Amino acid sequence: MPELPEVETVRRNLDRLLAGATIVDVRFGDFTGSIANPAPEIFAEEVRGRRFTGTGRRGKYLLLQIDSGDTIAIHLRMTGDLQVTLADEPWGKHLHLGLRLDDGRELRFTDVRKFGRIWLLTPPELEDLDERIGPEPLDPAFTDEQFHERLKSRSRAIKALLLEQTFLAGVGNIYADEALFAAKIHPLRSASSLTRDEANALLAAIRVAFQQAIDRGGTTVRNYRNGLGEAGGNQHYLQIYNLAEGDPCPRCGTPINRIVVAQRGTRFCATCQPLEAQA
Repeated sequence: MPELPEVETVRRNLDRLLAGATIVDVRFGDFTGSIANPAPEIFAEEVRGRRFTGTGRRGKYLLLQIDSGDTIAIHLRMTGDLQVTLADEPWGKHLHLGLRLDDGRELRFTDVRKFGRIWLLTPPELEDLDERIGPEPLDPAFTDEQFHERLKSRSRAIKALLLEQTFLAGVGNIYADEALFAAKIHPLRSASSLTRDEANALLAAIRVAFQQAIDRGGTTVRNYRNGLGEAGGNQHYLQIYNLAEGDPCPRCGTPINRIVVAQRGTRFCATCQPLEAQA
Protein backbone atom coordinates (compact mmCIF):
# COMPACT_ATOMS: atom_id res chain seq x y z
CA MET A 1 0.00 0.00 0.00
CA PRO A 2 1.43 3.42 -0.86
CA GLU A 3 2.58 5.29 2.23
CA LEU A 4 3.46 8.94 2.74
CA PRO A 5 6.54 9.02 0.46
CA GLU A 6 4.70 7.36 -2.42
CA VAL A 7 1.67 9.65 -2.15
CA GLU A 8 3.95 12.68 -1.89
CA THR A 9 5.85 11.58 -5.00
CA VAL A 10 2.59 11.21 -6.96
CA ARG A 11 1.46 14.61 -5.68
CA ARG A 12 4.63 16.34 -6.86
CA ASN A 13 4.37 14.81 -10.30
CA LEU A 14 0.67 15.58 -10.71
CA ASP A 15 1.17 19.11 -9.41
CA ARG A 16 3.13 20.07 -12.50
CA LEU A 17 1.14 17.89 -14.89
CA LEU A 18 -2.28 19.24 -13.85
CA ALA A 19 -1.42 22.88 -13.18
CA GLY A 20 -4.10 25.07 -14.79
CA ALA A 21 -5.80 22.18 -16.62
CA THR A 22 -9.59 22.12 -16.85
CA ILE A 23 -11.76 19.01 -16.59
CA VAL A 24 -13.99 18.95 -19.68
CA ASP A 25 -15.52 15.48 -19.29
CA VAL A 26 -15.77 12.57 -16.87
CA ARG A 27 -15.76 8.89 -17.85
CA PHE A 28 -16.40 5.85 -15.66
CA GLY A 29 -15.44 2.23 -16.15
CA ASP A 30 -17.59 -0.76 -15.28
CA PHE A 31 -16.82 -0.31 -11.56
CA THR A 32 -18.01 2.98 -10.08
CA GLY A 33 -17.51 1.97 -6.44
CA SER A 34 -14.23 3.86 -6.34
CA ILE A 35 -16.29 7.07 -6.02
CA ALA A 36 -17.07 7.01 -2.30
CA ASN A 37 -18.91 10.35 -2.10
CA PRO A 38 -20.95 11.89 -3.64
CA ALA A 39 -22.77 9.54 -6.05
CA PRO A 40 -20.81 9.10 -9.31
CA GLU A 41 -23.24 11.14 -11.41
CA ILE A 42 -23.13 14.01 -8.92
CA PHE A 43 -19.34 13.78 -8.73
CA ALA A 44 -19.17 14.08 -12.51
CA GLU A 45 -21.54 17.06 -12.55
CA GLU A 46 -19.61 18.88 -9.82
CA VAL A 47 -16.12 18.50 -11.33
CA ARG A 48 -16.96 18.94 -15.02
CA GLY A 49 -15.77 22.35 -16.18
CA ARG A 50 -13.60 22.89 -13.11
CA ARG A 51 -9.94 23.89 -13.24
CA PHE A 52 -7.20 22.34 -11.11
CA THR A 53 -5.73 25.00 -8.84
CA GLY A 54 -3.22 23.01 -6.78
CA THR A 55 -2.38 19.80 -5.01
CA GLY A 56 -1.87 18.73 -1.43
CA ARG A 57 -1.41 15.69 0.75
CA ARG A 58 -2.64 14.74 4.21
CA GLY A 59 -1.12 11.51 5.46
CA LYS A 60 -1.85 8.94 2.75
CA TYR A 61 -4.56 11.07 1.11
CA LEU A 62 -3.76 12.84 -2.14
CA LEU A 63 -5.63 16.14 -2.45
CA LEU A 64 -6.42 17.75 -5.82
CA GLN A 65 -7.89 21.23 -5.45
CA ILE A 66 -10.32 22.66 -8.02
CA ASP A 67 -11.57 26.20 -8.58
CA SER A 68 -14.96 25.58 -6.99
CA GLY A 69 -13.16 25.47 -3.64
CA ASP A 70 -13.79 21.74 -3.31
CA THR A 71 -11.07 19.09 -3.16
CA ILE A 72 -10.84 15.70 -4.87
CA ALA A 73 -9.37 13.44 -2.17
CA ILE A 74 -7.90 10.11 -3.26
CA HIS A 75 -6.72 7.18 -1.17
CA LEU A 76 -4.82 4.73 -3.38
CA ARG A 77 -4.95 1.87 -0.88
CA MET A 78 -3.32 -1.33 -2.17
CA THR A 79 -3.26 -1.03 -5.95
CA GLY A 80 -4.68 2.36 -6.87
CA ASP A 81 -2.77 4.18 -9.60
CA LEU A 82 -3.07 7.70 -11.03
CA GLN A 83 -1.54 8.66 -14.35
CA VAL A 84 -1.95 11.43 -16.90
CA THR A 85 -2.15 10.00 -20.42
CA LEU A 86 -3.44 11.02 -23.83
CA ALA A 87 -7.22 10.77 -23.82
CA ASP A 88 -7.26 8.51 -26.88
CA GLU A 89 -5.08 5.85 -25.24
CA PRO A 90 -6.93 2.48 -24.99
CA TRP A 91 -9.24 2.13 -21.99
CA GLY A 92 -7.74 -0.61 -19.77
CA LYS A 93 -9.57 -3.41 -17.98
CA HIS A 94 -9.08 -2.01 -14.46
CA LEU A 95 -9.54 1.66 -15.38
CA HIS A 96 -12.36 3.07 -13.25
CA LEU A 97 -12.26 6.83 -13.78
CA GLY A 98 -11.03 9.21 -16.45
CA LEU A 99 -11.01 12.99 -16.08
CA ARG A 100 -10.60 14.36 -19.59
CA LEU A 101 -8.61 17.60 -19.71
CA ASP A 102 -8.92 20.55 -22.06
CA ASP A 103 -5.56 19.86 -23.73
CA GLY A 104 -6.33 16.33 -24.96
CA ARG A 105 -4.93 14.53 -21.95
CA GLU A 106 -6.76 12.51 -19.30
CA LEU A 107 -6.16 11.87 -15.60
CA ARG A 108 -6.89 8.18 -15.11
CA PHE A 109 -7.50 6.16 -11.95
CA THR A 110 -6.77 2.45 -12.25
CA ASP A 111 -7.20 -0.03 -9.42
CA VAL A 112 -6.84 -3.79 -9.85
CA ARG A 113 -8.04 -4.70 -6.35
CA LYS A 114 -10.79 -2.02 -6.28
CA PHE A 115 -9.95 -0.88 -2.72
CA GLY A 116 -8.96 2.70 -3.60
CA ARG A 117 -11.48 5.45 -2.94
CA ILE A 118 -12.18 8.97 -4.23
CA TRP A 119 -14.16 11.71 -2.50
CA LEU A 120 -15.23 15.20 -3.52
CA LEU A 121 -14.89 17.20 -0.31
CA THR A 122 -16.27 20.61 0.56
CA PRO A 123 -14.01 22.83 2.73
CA PRO A 124 -15.77 21.74 5.97
CA GLU A 125 -15.46 18.08 4.94
CA LEU A 126 -11.76 18.56 4.19
CA GLU A 127 -11.31 20.15 7.60
CA ASP A 128 -13.04 17.15 9.19
CA LEU A 129 -10.66 14.79 7.37
CA ASP A 130 -7.69 16.83 8.55
CA GLU A 131 -8.84 16.63 12.17
CA ARG A 132 -9.15 12.83 12.02
CA ILE A 133 -5.52 12.32 10.99
CA GLY A 134 -2.53 12.53 13.33
CA PRO A 135 0.46 14.88 13.04
CA GLU A 136 2.61 14.92 9.91
CA PRO A 137 6.06 13.49 10.75
CA LEU A 138 7.79 15.80 8.28
CA ASP A 139 6.15 18.92 9.67
CA PRO A 140 8.89 20.97 11.39
CA ALA A 141 6.27 22.20 13.87
CA PHE A 142 5.86 18.62 15.18
CA THR A 143 8.56 18.38 17.84
CA ASP A 144 10.40 15.54 19.55
CA GLU A 145 8.75 16.56 22.81
CA GLN A 146 5.26 16.33 21.29
CA PHE A 147 6.01 12.90 19.87
CA HIS A 148 7.26 11.60 23.22
CA GLU A 149 4.22 13.02 25.02
CA ARG A 150 1.92 11.20 22.62
CA LEU A 151 3.79 7.94 23.22
CA LYS A 152 3.71 8.20 27.02
CA SER A 153 -0.04 7.67 27.24
CA ARG A 154 -0.17 4.70 24.86
CA SER A 155 0.33 1.12 26.00
CA ARG A 156 -0.02 -0.49 22.55
CA ALA A 157 2.90 -2.19 20.84
CA ILE A 158 4.90 0.55 19.13
CA LYS A 159 4.63 -1.05 15.68
CA ALA A 160 0.84 -1.27 15.94
CA LEU A 161 0.63 2.32 17.16
CA LEU A 162 2.75 3.65 14.29
CA LEU A 163 0.27 2.13 11.84
CA GLU A 164 -2.63 4.08 13.38
CA GLN A 165 -3.25 7.09 11.14
CA THR A 166 -4.98 8.92 13.99
CA PHE A 167 -1.71 8.74 15.95
CA LEU A 168 0.78 9.66 13.24
CA ALA A 169 0.10 10.40 9.59
CA GLY A 170 1.43 8.41 6.68
CA VAL A 171 3.34 5.54 8.30
CA GLY A 172 2.61 2.06 6.95
CA ASN A 173 4.19 -1.36 7.16
CA ILE A 174 7.31 -0.65 5.13
CA TYR A 175 8.50 2.47 6.90
CA ALA A 176 7.44 1.29 10.36
CA ASP A 177 9.75 -1.72 10.03
CA GLU A 178 12.54 0.37 8.54
CA ALA A 179 12.35 3.09 11.21
CA LEU A 180 12.12 0.67 14.15
CA PHE A 181 15.17 -1.19 12.84
CA ALA A 182 17.12 2.03 12.38
CA ALA A 183 16.19 3.18 15.90
CA LYS A 184 16.94 -0.29 17.40
CA ILE A 185 13.46 -0.63 18.92
CA HIS A 186 11.59 -3.94 19.10
CA PRO A 187 8.18 -3.74 17.34
CA LEU A 188 6.40 -5.22 20.38
CA ARG A 189 7.76 -2.72 22.87
CA SER A 190 5.02 -0.82 24.65
CA ALA A 191 4.89 2.69 23.24
CA SER A 192 4.81 4.16 26.74
CA SER A 193 8.04 2.33 27.64
CA LEU A 194 10.14 4.31 25.17
CA THR A 195 12.53 6.76 26.78
CA ARG A 196 12.90 10.32 25.55
CA ASP A 197 16.09 9.38 23.72
CA GLU A 198 14.42 6.35 22.10
CA ALA A 199 11.43 8.43 21.04
CA ASN A 200 13.74 11.05 19.55
CA ALA A 201 15.66 8.36 17.68
CA LEU A 202 12.45 6.82 16.35
CA LEU A 203 11.01 10.09 15.06
CA ALA A 204 14.35 10.92 13.46
CA ALA A 205 14.42 7.48 11.81
CA ILE A 206 10.89 7.93 10.43
CA ARG A 207 11.84 11.31 9.00
CA VAL A 208 15.03 9.99 7.40
CA ALA A 209 13.22 6.96 5.94
CA PHE A 210 10.48 9.19 4.52
CA GLN A 211 12.80 11.81 3.06
CA GLN A 212 15.13 9.27 1.47
CA ALA A 213 12.16 7.45 -0.07
CA ILE A 214 10.76 10.71 -1.47
CA ASP A 215 14.16 11.58 -2.91
CA ARG A 216 14.22 8.17 -4.62
CA GLY A 217 10.70 8.38 -6.01
CA GLY A 218 9.02 6.04 -3.53
CA THR A 219 9.17 2.29 -2.89
CA THR A 220 7.78 -0.13 -5.47
CA VAL A 221 7.23 -3.56 -3.95
CA ARG A 222 4.40 -4.60 -6.27
CA ASN A 223 2.04 -2.11 -7.91
CA TYR A 224 3.09 1.40 -6.96
CA ARG A 225 3.90 3.83 -9.79
CA ASN A 226 4.86 7.47 -9.39
CA GLY A 227 2.16 9.25 -11.43
CA LEU A 228 4.31 9.06 -14.56
CA GLY A 229 3.93 5.29 -14.91
CA GLU A 230 7.41 4.70 -13.48
CA ALA A 231 8.46 2.49 -10.57
CA GLY A 232 10.14 4.05 -7.57
CA GLY A 233 13.74 3.36 -6.64
CA ASN A 234 13.74 3.15 -2.85
CA GLN A 235 13.11 -0.60 -2.76
CA HIS A 236 16.78 -1.13 -3.62
CA TYR A 237 17.83 0.59 -0.38
CA LEU A 238 15.52 -1.04 2.18
CA GLN A 239 17.38 -2.42 5.20
CA ILE A 240 14.97 -4.98 6.63
CA TYR A 241 11.49 -4.88 5.08
CA ASN A 242 12.57 -6.83 2.01
CA LEU A 243 14.35 -9.58 3.99
CA ALA A 244 12.98 -13.08 4.52
CA GLU A 245 12.89 -14.79 7.90
CA GLY A 246 16.31 -16.23 8.56
CA ASP A 247 18.20 -13.81 6.34
CA PRO A 248 21.17 -12.21 8.12
CA CYS A 249 20.67 -8.84 9.77
CA PRO A 250 22.52 -6.23 7.71
CA ARG A 251 23.87 -4.72 10.94
CA CYS A 252 24.97 -7.71 13.05
CA GLY A 253 24.35 -10.89 11.01
CA THR A 254 21.76 -12.39 13.39
CA PRO A 255 18.97 -14.25 11.51
CA ILE A 256 15.98 -11.97 10.96
CA ASN A 257 12.71 -12.84 12.72
CA ARG A 258 9.26 -12.43 11.23
CA ILE A 259 6.11 -12.07 13.34
CA VAL A 260 2.63 -10.63 12.81
CA VAL A 261 1.80 -7.32 14.50
CA ALA A 262 -1.57 -5.65 13.92
CA GLN A 263 -2.19 -8.20 11.14
CA ARG A 264 0.95 -7.10 9.31
CA GLY A 265 4.06 -9.13 8.62
CA THR A 266 6.82 -7.60 10.71
CA ARG A 267 10.56 -8.13 10.44
CA PHE A 268 13.10 -7.36 13.14
CA CYS A 269 16.47 -8.38 14.53
CA ALA A 270 16.27 -9.81 18.06
CA THR A 271 19.87 -8.78 18.76
CA CYS A 272 19.68 -5.18 17.50
CA GLN A 273 16.08 -4.68 18.68
CA PRO A 274 15.78 -6.51 22.04
CA LEU A 275 12.29 -6.65 23.52
CA GLU A 276 13.48 -6.06 27.06
CA ALA A 277 15.60 -2.97 26.28
CA GLN A 278 14.62 -0.06 28.54
CA ALA A 279 11.38 -1.86 29.44
